[in-house]
Amino acid sequence: MSLSNHSSTEYNFQTKDCFLGAQMLFVAFGALVLVPLLTGLNPNVALFTAGLGTIVFQIITRGKVPVFLASSFAFIAPIIYGVKTWGIPGTMCGLAAAGLVYILLSLLVRWQGNEIIKRVLPPVVTGPVIMVIGLILAPVAVHMTMGKTGDGAIVLFPQANAMIIGLSALGTTILVSILGKGLLRLIPILCGIAVGYILALVFGYVDFSGIAKAAWFSVPDFVLPEWNLEAIFYIVPIAIAPAIEHFGDVVAIGGVTGKDYLKDPGIQNTMLGDGIATSIASFLGGPPNTTYSEVTGAVALTKIYNPAIMTWAAIAAMLLAFVGKLGAILQTIPTPVMGGIMLLLFGAIMVVGLNTLVRSGDDLLEARNLSIVALILIFGIGGMSFSAGQFQIQGIGLAGILGVTLNLVLPKSRVPAV
Repeated sequence: MSLSNHSSTEYNFQTKDCFLGAQMLFVAFGALVLVPLLTGLNPNVALFTAGLGTIVFQIITRGKVPVFLASSFAFIAPIIYGVKTWGIPGTMCGLAAAGLVYILLSLLVRWQGNEIIKRVLPPVVTGPVIMVIGLILAPVAVHMTMGKTGDGAIVLFPQANAMIIGLSALGTTILVSILGKGLLRLIPILCGIAVGYILALVFGYVDFSGIAKAAWFSVPDFVLPEWNLEAIFYIVPIAIAPAIEHFGDVVAIGGVTGKDYLKDPGIQNTMLGDGIATSIASFLGGPPNTTYSEVTGAVALTKIYNPAIMTWAAIAAMLLAFVGKLGAILQTIPTPVMGGIMLLLFGAIMVVGLNTLVRSGDDLLEARNLSIVALILIFGIGGMSFSAGQFQIQGIGLAGILGVTLNLVLPKSRVPAV
């Protein structure tokens, strides 16, 4: 082959990879921007930090794992609470510390091996913690679907019309996830938002004034963290559940590609990459990152396992972050549309936790397991809080710490299983 033909072939491969990467970003886009829109963060910043986090992950794992990192749903509740309580800078301090939990766990795995995580954080702990994350957000989703603010204090839209919009978005998301074919099945959230948005336009609930004011190209509104020990204590325990989910995500993509990523590059490196990506995102004002199952589904569908495609997706995300009009358009999505999607999303998080328990095969009526699961759920959903001076912990964080502590201190049953 001549040098010119070789260069042409290399260019064609790069062009193809670039378009495939853009397709992967399209698959992840709906979920990626949903988190900042729900929590009050900037969607353009989330795009940038997702891209940057993915590139950091690829560097740390030596470009061996075809995954895309973006906004984590597990942190929606603490971000909403944190932004309301401490503002975005204080919340980012807590989220940056959550990234350190991943890093510490990666060091623990490097020292003791994969099994140590399963001993410290078994399904009987992580399952109910994940369930709490979904259930504690249920009122927020219901209020928004009914046309109110997340706390239900202010009515934004007439309830009847809001529910038509929200439930239509919900129904579309469900139908596409069940009946959709090919690529369409991987973007149910985008489809639901599109239908809900169109109905909101019909009702006249979309405000376009912000789009005209936004610049076409602008630097994302990055926010630096501000030291807040209270935010750290509140948010750090919540990292327990998504850290364990990381194992499942890495196993899933390995099942698709036929490779054992737990060994090469090793779960200690994939978790390290996820943790550093999360902390970097928080230092810029973005939501924590996590591996995206939607993109794993796209990899399975296209049968293209080249991790370099994810680098192109990351570059595309970072470039889109500088399109000011895009962020302004996303922020015109009315509350009922988001609420309708959240009904399914938060319910799905709860089901993931339930499935974690079911798949473990543990007897949940055995006294030890019953005590751990029951107390995690009641403390978390009931809003139990503990305070000592300036220190306060409650909700999901308290439930997570309680679960880990009970698992470590409660004696194992001496009665053999039947």
